[in-house]
Amino acid sequence: MNVDLSKYDQSWYSRGRSGVVVLLWWFVQGTVFRFSLHNMYGFRNRLLRLFGAKIGVDVRVRPTAKFTYPWKVSIGDHSWIGDDVEFYSLDEIIVGSNCVISQHSYLCTGSHKLNDPAFGLIVKPIVIKDGAWIASDVFVCPGVTVYELGVAGARSTVMKDIPAGEIHVGYPAKYLKERIMKEVMA
Repeated sequence: MNVDLSKYDQSWYSRGRSGVVVLLWWFVQGTVFRFSLHNMYGFRNRLLRLFGAKIGVDVRVRPTAKFTYPWKVSIGDHSWIGDDVEFYSLDEIIVGSNCVISQHSYLCTGSHKLNDPAFGLIVKPIVIKDGAWIASDVFVCPGVTVYELGVAGARSTVMKDIPAGEIHVGYPAKYLKERIMKEVMA
């Protein structure tokens, strides 16, 4: 059996907005969003909201972060999105409050059916729960949930859910240790 991409069909898939809105977003993202000054978090948050993203209070999105379809993205209060983070949001991406998605990480909600000769599209949501940290250069696969205070270590590939309060590292990401939060004395 061979791959036959001439049979590829994603007619069932909806981007969630018209082609005109998609093109307008890509233009805005490639110009005023990308070239906004470092500390213009409020401006970028307003642009994301204008295009349907749900953005909480005091969210810090860096200007080089990319969102395929912002209307499929939700980011909770006080979360940080680092430089060159990619939200490949073919499906919903939900980031909780007080989360960090560090630079060069890729949250991927789309893939293809490996054994399908037509290479059919698969989309599944990604959920990053409150207090979780996706460290630098992490790839998060479609359908993954990182639970409260979970950590994906730098350069990991997260193919399965990360339970609450656990640190997972490597390719594929595996359990390393518990994340123990300590109270800071004032």
